[in-house]
Amino acid sequence: MTAVTERHVSVMPQEVLEHLAVTPGGLYVDCTFGAGGHARRVLELGGRVLAVDQDPHVAEDLQSDPNWRQAVESGSLLFARGNFRDLERLAYEQGVRAADGVLMDLGVSSMQLDEEDRGFAFRHDGPLDMRMHGEGESAADVVNEYPVEELAAIIFRYGEERHSRRIARRIAEARESAPILTTKQLAEVVAGAYPPGPRREHPARRTFQALRIHVNDELGALREGLEGASRLLVPGGRLVVLSYHSLEDRIVKRFLLDSPRFEAVTKKPLTASEEEVASNPRARAAKLRAGKKVAA
Repeated sequence: MTAVTERHVSVMPQEVLEHLAVTPGGLYVDCTFGAGGHARRVLELGGRVLAVDQDPHVAEDLQSDPNWRQAVESGSLLFARGNFRDLERLAYEQGVRAADGVLMDLGVSSMQLDEEDRGFAFRHDGPLDMRMHGEGESAADVVNEYPVEELAAIIFRYGEERHSRRIARRIAEARESAPILTTKQLAEVVAGAYPPGPRREHPARRTFQALRIHVNDELGALREGLEGASRLLVPGGRLVVLSYHSLEDRIVKRFLLDSPRFEAVTKKPLTASEEEVASNPRARAAKLRAGKKVAA
């Protein structure tokens, strides 16, 4: 397959391929297809791919790019739009009853962060949305309608933000004057709630992370997706997960340790090399865990 220009740089691509143990003719599920960086490499090794993504823009990209369209027409690439929490159903609808490997690259992609109208990034100004699938409750709904106590709990639980109560109170004060409808507004409100002093990261990062996780029920989807993968994989099949914060990694770690269907391939999570981090800063937070399905 001819290489496709990637707007999103894949994280730990070689490590992913090694732990998926790709073989020609095998079927591999990319649960978060995005720009298809990992999937393209699987196809180049002779594997077949079921691409899953809930982002409505992905299907449009597949249709507009001749390389992906060719892969779809040849049958080497299948696509299912939806959340990987419904992995088994989505696979069955595409005629897939078993898979040799399942990849989950969690979190939000740089493509989504760069699209200001999606409302994911605190460094860009856009509508306060954060919905990956474009439906249901938005981040603006949460910020403007939730009680202070519930808002603080979300920011603390999903953002691991120690100033969650101060931030929630400041948000409640700000929304009394006018609704908070843009990412810039929210970032400024959160920054204003932070105590003075040196900072290693933007004060809004953890709050934005928490809202995104809540709006998309990312941790619930992860738990259901892992269970679905455990049933879809053939004995000996590989599960590979890239996570980007401790809440995700904790869930994956416990699943691989506790599930009778898996044995862990990675005893400890793999991290990106210094060279990769230098060229792709997003890789800095990545942790890769892999497991092999044991015979039922």
